[in-house]
Amino acid sequence: MSDLSDDTIEHLARLSRISVTEADKKILYQDLNRIVDFIDLLEQVDTEGVATCDFVHKHHKHLLREDKVKDMLPRDEFLKNAPDHMGGMVKVPPIIKKE
Repeated sequence: MSDLSDDTIEHLARLSRISVTEADKKILYQDLNRIVDFIDLLEQVDTEGVATCDFVHKHHKHLLREDKVKDMLPRDEFLKNAPDHMGGMVKVPPIIKKE
């Protein structure tokens, strides 16, 4: 069984920047408990003698293209692709808000 508490749920909500009602806390507590219990169950599986799952890297060719350095786009052409811009820079929504 996990060591989840109301404080843990509230801490995770603050880190995730989500508001959590009392009903949400109960649901999150149940869901997180099931996840942690499943991980505990997986840790009990005996993997002694089981080969690692690295066959993909050994037998498959890397399918991504090789990176090549090219000249930069002119600023005005680059800004044509931006959904919003201001003063020659890409304008993005704020991600940190004061509480």
